[in-house]
Amino acid sequence: MSNNTCSIEAHSEKKIPVRIPEEEADRLAAERGVRVRPNETLDEIDERGVFVRQPNAFITPFGDGEGDLKAEANRFKIFWAHGCHWSNRPVIVRDILGLEDVIDDLATSGIGKYGHGFTDQPNYQDPSTGAVFLSEFYENARPGFAGRATTPTLVDVKEKKAVNNDYHRLTNYIEVQFRKFQKTDIDLYPKAYRKEIDEFNDWLFPTINNAHYRMHFCLSWVAYDEGYQDFFEALDKIEERLSTNRFLFGDYITDSDVRLYVTLVRWETYYYHNVGALKKRISEFPNIWGYVKDLFAIPQFKKYTFFEFPKNEFKGHRGWNGSFLERIASQVPWEELWKTDGERRKLSSDPDDVYLHTDVTPEEYQSVISVSKWNSPSWDDRQPRNVSISVDPSINPLKGLLKNKKA
Repeated sequence: MSNNTCSIEAHSEKKIPVRIPEEEADRLAAERGVRVRPNETLDEIDERGVFVRQPNAFITPFGDGEGDLKAEANRFKIFWAHGCHWSNRPVIVRDILGLEDVIDDLATSGIGKYGHGFTDQPNYQDPSTGAVFLSEFYENARPGFAGRATTPTLVDVKEKKAVNNDYHRLTNYIEVQFRKFQKTDIDLYPKAYRKEIDEFNDWLFPTINNAHYRMHFCLSWVAYDEGYQDFFEALDKIEERLSTNRFLFGDYITDSDVRLYVTLVRWETYYYHNVGALKKRISEFPNIWGYVKDLFAIPQFKKYTFFEFPKNEFKGHRGWNGSFLERIASQVPWEELWKTDGERRKLSSDPDDVYLHTDVTPEEYQSVISVSKWNSPSWDDRQPRNVSISVDPSINPLKGLLKNKKA
């Protein structure tokens, strides 16, 4: 049974967990042999000052091949973080597909220099494993692991080991390999079009999903400008695409929409404040903004959209230097501003249904999930401008192809 059963309202109102005192964190880390979390701006910057994100450490796929992970109910748990859009993806997908009672989850919180922990849990421990730090699961799986423990991480709770932290493909494994446990017939990853979806997702990663970090973590103007230009050029293409498509691939939500939505949400509500001057806010792209609000109206998306800011206690003691997040953010009527007007329904031939449905058997639904080049051990392969796509992203190559029988 999922621990994440509180209401949408409770999610929206939940306060950001308070970090435990540094002395206490040091004591717990020493007891458990936990290392300080590596720093991206020291370890993942190339000679040009470009942030080249580390490959995911645990990428063993779910599948039928030798050594593959096997889908099993109540064996795995998703560890995710409120402010991490990579990790909002798998819990949204899990909930859309009705897998809450099959794959457990727990939101992490920060423990300072040690990264992710569970400071809002009794004794600071994950209830199902007793871990205090996310990195313990990495050490259990790979003794001496020296990289960053990241969210999302899928943990085998019986073995107390990290088994997959590949956000490039984790939602796809949930969509395909856990199909036999689904309580719904929703299809986010139609088998006939997985090549097109994967290709788009692998373009989306450096240009949109990771672009904020490219700007925020880089150490040179050249690297910053590349990230800035790539991000806003990609948004222009998405804006054009959404002018004639309700969702990225047409009338129905796919895996790609989950990936785009979570990044747009974080950018509009939080990320923008630490990357420098903005060309546009998300809300200044009419089609994208309507699209975001359309998705926000869907319970599973809204549940993992967090307008979490410390309550406004700013008294002017920093004068004009107080940030927007300190002075204003907690007072913004977010949900009112994010209400959809329903206009984007007009772009769909099936406006009353946002999901594609399929009656194929779980066995027929299976396929081998492609490997993402963004997990390559080669720095050259992972250079963020090393991206290609066969169809201009402003064009939906599946226009009119995704259809429900009733539509």
